[in-house]
Amino acid sequence: MKKMIRTFALACCFLAVTGVQSQANSSVQKPAPAEIVKMLQEGNSRFVANKSTNPNTDTKRLIQAGKENQGDYAYATVISCSDSRVPVERIFDAGVMDIFVVRVAGNVVDVDEAGSIEYGMLHVNTPVLVVLGHTQCGAVTAVTAAIEGHGHALERNIPPLVDNIEPAVKQAMAMHPDKHGKDVVPYAIEENVWQGIDDLFMKSPAVREQVKSGKAKVVGAMYDVGTGKVEWLPEAKVSEILKKVEQNPARAIDAMAKSGH
Repeated sequence: MKKMIRTFALACCFLAVTGVQSQANSSVQKPAPAEIVKMLQEGNSRFVANKSTNPNTDTKRLIQAGKENQGDYAYATVISCSDSRVPVERIFDAGVMDIFVVRVAGNVVDVDEAGSIEYGMLHVNTPVLVVLGHTQCGAVTAVTAAIEGHGHALERNIPPLVDNIEPAVKQAMAMHPDKHGKDVVPYAIEENVWQGIDDLFMKSPAVREQVKSGKAKVVGAMYDVGTGKVEWLPEAKVSEILKKVEQNPARAIDAMAKSGH
């Protein structure tokens, strides 16, 4: 019930601040998903090489942001961890109105995050979603320690925030039974990216349809906080997850909210 209330409040905020109808009616033709992924890859290469161009960060762009529709400009949605070492726009050498960013500890995809992603993909019209994990993720490390019996007391709102990470950690442990503690964490961090994509597809028929129709692409990636480099994970795995979810009777079926929401 609490998550339903938060989601409703989030939707009201979107409607009040940006206007769903005007975003959805954008007539701007954006690059194809594969081209956008290439743009992100090239931006990260510039960032790593210390050759960032810092596009769309001047006064002219701010004036545009104050007057124009972000749906005419943003080309990607990225869900990332809240970690201060992961400055999303900078690592892709992007600027104002370029990327619709969803940030949450552990880059988990629960109701609020799924709703934000749906908004970014279907109302800000971004043809690409990146689920971005990162090295040394504190949330995944904490969950791993807890599962192994080495956890510590947490504030009351943190466990329900990171419980989506538990299946990823357990999967990593099952796949690498010889790894323990800090040695299994890197595997769990990657599994958490796949878990986020699985959770999104389970919760969002709208996103599933966008991907199946070829209108949008969902990709997984890993950011190295020590080098700045983004490693792009196999896209075939995303297709495998989507196929599995489509066969799961527990998946959400209705793409649209019920009347009154």
